[in-house]
Amino acid sequence: MEPQEHWIKSLMTFAKDSKFKIISSVLLSIISVFSGLVPYWAVYKIVFLMINGHKELNHIIFYIIIAILAYILQVICFGCSTMLSHVTAYDILSNIRKQLARKLMRLPLGVVESKKIGELKNIFVDKVETIELPLAHMIPEIIGNLLFSISIFVYIIIIDWRMACAMLITIPISFFAFKKLMSGFNETYEEQMASNNYMNSAIVEYIEGIEVIKTFNQSHNSYKKYKDAVNDYKTHTLNWFKSTWGYMNLGASVLPSTFLGILPVGMYLISINQLTYAEFFICLALSLGVIAPIKNFTNYVNQIKSIQYAITEVHQVLNLEEMEISKQFKAPQNTEITFKDVGFSYFNDRNNLIFNHLKFDIPEKTFTAIVGASGSGKSTIAKLLSRFWDVTVGEIQIGGVNIKDIDPKRLNDLVGFVGQDNFLLNLTFKENIKLGNPEATDEEVENAAKLAQCHAFIKKLPDGYDTNVGSVGDKLSGGEKQRVTIARMILKNAPIIVLDEATAYVDPDNEQKIQEALNALTRDKTLIVIAHRLSTIKKADQIIVLGNHQILEKGDHKTLMELNGNYKRMWGIHMDAKNWGVSS
Repeated sequence: MEPQEHWIKSLMTFAKDSKFKIISSVLLSIISVFSGLVPYWAVYKIVFLMINGHKELNHIIFYIIIAILAYILQVICFGCSTMLSHVTAYDILSNIRKQLARKLMRLPLGVVESKKIGELKNIFVDKVETIELPLAHMIPEIIGNLLFSISIFVYIIIIDWRMACAMLITIPISFFAFKKLMSGFNETYEEQMASNNYMNSAIVEYIEGIEVIKTFNQSHNSYKKYKDAVNDYKTHTLNWFKSTWGYMNLGASVLPSTFLGILPVGMYLISINQLTYAEFFICLALSLGVIAPIKNFTNYVNQIKSIQYAITEVHQVLNLEEMEISKQFKAPQNTEITFKDVGFSYFNDRNNLIFNHLKFDIPEKTFTAIVGASGSGKSTIAKLLSRFWDVTVGEIQIGGVNIKDIDPKRLNDLVGFVGQDNFLLNLTFKENIKLGNPEATDEEVENAAKLAQCHAFIKKLPDGYDTNVGSVGDKLSGGEKQRVTIARMILKNAPIIVLDEATAYVDPDNEQKIQEALNALTRDKTLIVIAHRLSTIKKADQIIVLGNHQILEKGDHKTLMELNGNYKRMWGIHMDAKNWGVSS
């Protein structure tokens, strides 16, 4: 894994396309800050005129107009700065989410599936969203608040350096309070975020598993886990607040008390004729004006930490090791498939392989079935062929070319995969089927649906093929969803077809029809079927039996039955299961 990049550098990388807006926002913020000082200066001039007996109305009106114009300029510049910073913040959020999505497409599926849904959702949605509000305000406001405070301090130094020092008398006490407040901040924040992540995962699990929870009457136990996660987060939050509220209140109450220093010092300087009343008044006004920006700046500490934590988590995902991409792609000459000493582990652990030294060939335009006990790696072999993962040892070839050296888009065109999980996107039925071939016509979509035996039930829907899957998703059976995914694969028309028990959820009335459609579809193509029901692969040209991390037997149905070994035993169990009934 690459070295961890500093979060600020990562943030600037995401913001590289928004540099002009960031610079413009900062410049407008600076103009706004200095415009905000002008009304103080104008009030000072008016007070000076009044004290010295100059009561000409035109002079007073002149300074009032200057103060109003400066205030209007301040509001306009600050508003434009904030607008640009908000646009920049959403540009950055958009870039982060796009990069995360692109990253997931380049990661091995095993890495993605090892992440909890709640954890990924938390990063993609919640963590990224926490960046927006502080970032949108930090760009103009942190710079503005700092500059404003520094400018006021310099202005008071120009009036009298002793008044400037007197204004800072509360800083040491406040600094002590805030230092104690920040003690152990990083560790506590880490614990807080860990508790938050666990709570999010528990919530997602509780909601997604509500059907299972109700079915098995586990609502009490599952709710307890959910409740404990929520209470744990609440406890962390309250304990953190309780441990810091004293120092927080001390700092917040002492910091604004600038009068404690500036009032007695100012009165003393007036008494010895080293400070005018006008200067004393403006110092008092400015000392009050400097506190709000300082308090705002301290409020950003926690928000800065939230950005740091979010960017760090995003960067951890973006820094995950990707699948190897060849520097020079090669084109396979045919669709013959070869497994050469293939071994695989989900976590690239050579000492804990699911299978090892797999050697077999699948000739072009033949039917190969893979069978074996649950957990023997049947479905994994199918997914390795599509490069959902990369092999740990050995290599897989198509047409004599290592699949790592085939352009991923070309490999995707070569292999059509229908798995046991039938996921339909929240689109129309037509759009879901056209994922197999976006250029397909409506007629081609309907023909594919007819072959997959899903045309009839789709036409009965309120809007037919234009019905959104999400609006009727809960009303579709597992078999209906599976037939739509088969239609999608039919439309793709790939030369290599992998069926991972593609008829598992199809009812008996439609199984024969779909089997005929699949037979027509797979004619003159290289077909691989991962089978649990052995009757569906009896006519396979080659049957591979997996077990004990290796190939146990290989041959056609007749040959394997004559061996009187593992396959024949599995066939006997399968036939017994078909004949079994509740009455027996």
